Amino acid sequence: MSDIEIRDDRTAGRLEAVLAGEVVGHIQYFVLAARGRALVPVHTIVEPEHEGKGIAGSLARELYLMAAREGIVVAPLCPYVVKWAERHPAEAPAADPELLREAKEWLVANPDRF
Repeated sequence: MSDIEIRDDRTAGRLEAVLAGEVVGHIQYFVLAARGRALVPVHTIVEPEHEGKGIAGSLARELYLMAAREGIVVAPLCPYVVKWAERHPAEAPAADPELLREAKEWLVANPDRF
């Protein structure tokens, strides 16, 4: 995993895992402006030939670290990130249920975004 570079493309709403110049996985997310701000992951995708190498977990961990550096929270809607957070509660603080509701409402109101 040390060869994997993780980079944030905030404009595109993608946290990408890059190996030898190729994007091998990513988390699609949006920034929710409600009550401070939150990163809201919606989808985690790893290319089939790179599955099982810990890439998705590295992306999820970096998303939470990125949010912590920015002083904001993560409101996960992505099923993978939800499960990852449940397995890593020390690294992934639980999101306020009201914030999750607002994130879901934003997603419903912006169906063309994802």
